[in-house]
Amino acid sequence: MTTMDGEVRVIDAGKPPARFARGWHCLGLADSFRDGKPHTVKAFGTEIVVFAAEDGTLNVLNAYCPHMGGNLADGTVKGDSIACPFHDWRWNGKGKCTGIPYARRVPPLARTKAWPTMVENKMLFVWNDPEGKQPPAELAIPRIDAAFDDEWTDWTWNSMIVDANCREVVDNVVDMAHFFYVHYGFPTFFKNVFEGHTASQYMTSVSREDMMGETAKALGGKNVLQSEASYYGPSYMIDYLKSESPNGLVVEGYLINCHYPINENQFVLMYGAIAKKPEGVPAAQAQEIAEKFVGGLGKGFEQDAAIWKRKSRINNPLLCEEDGPVYQLRRWYEQFYVDTAEVKDEMTDRFEYEVDTTRAVTAWEAEVADNIAKREAAVASNVSDAVASNVSDAVAQG
Repeated sequence: MTTMDGEVRVIDAGKPPARFARGWHCLGLADSFRDGKPHTVKAFGTEIVVFAAEDGTLNVLNAYCPHMGGNLADGTVKGDSIACPFHDWRWNGKGKCTGIPYARRVPPLARTKAWPTMVENKMLFVWNDPEGKQPPAELAIPRIDAAFDDEWTDWTWNSMIVDANCREVVDNVVDMAHFFYVHYGFPTFFKNVFEGHTASQYMTSVSREDMMGETAKALGGKNVLQSEASYYGPSYMIDYLKSESPNGLVVEGYLINCHYPINENQFVLMYGAIAKKPEGVPAAQAQEIAEKFVGGLGKGFEQDAAIWKRKSRINNPLLCEEDGPVYQLRRWYEQFYVDTAEVKDEMTDRFEYEVDTTRAVTAWEAEVADNIAKREAAVASNVSDAVASNVSDAVAQG
């Protein structure tokens, strides 16, 4: 199809991969699974069950009992095992049948799949690998010391289902421009570094004065935000944030951005945050400031999700110079969707790219100034109209 101006760009939506990413996936806060009950999780195109042993150790098994297909999530935790609701076959955290009350002996092949698990930062992780290999030690999720420090708040935690492929959320790593239009701040510095199984984003951003929300106002007005965000594997991002306001108030926080696939066209997005209670202010005020900071971070995901729910999948994005290394990020991301023997050096070699934000910042500053001027003009006009109306009423009343 052509027009007088030339060929029309046609979106290649493509198809999402038929397999699910190899790597650690966070299922949520660990304590939420330690209530003595089995928990069903729809993930990786199937269903898994999470339950805690008597000592609090969390286990993840295939949800369907290999005896007659009963769903273990509808069963009962008995000691260190989970009992199937169908015939009371009992399975421990290693996937071995530990007992059949009505049988003389347990069949020697009575085993089910036990998924490798890890608890870190007070969160539960499950390892997915289409090849069935165990997780390498060097890919372990790093510890966030602040999550165990009383000077920091507890984790907030939220989740939502997004009807899209997981790649949509990962693309944000390189998307500099959306921070202005979606999140109401604009980056003055933006850099990406990809290496091995990590993909990092380093950003300095400034609040938009024309769209300043309650969080920014609570932190003292037009604040500068430093962000150091890294994906560790395909689905778990740790973002260290430091906000500095004109009045000298400094707030630090950690934001977790993580997800796991339900199927190839749907994923569960989870986000949580903690903040350091500011020093030099009363305890109650420090807690309030930290909570507002955390709440503001969470709203960003809702803004992103509103876009994802309405956009098209696109394999051939049409980019400008300031859009960042989208294709290089996707090349990095591909390593998690192929067998380990097929991972190429170009997927894991170190890659750095800094976006030149000069043109963008100039344009955005002009747009913000224009918006503020129009708003002030509108307010002045409304005041003038109100004064004229009052004078007219006074004259009429003589």
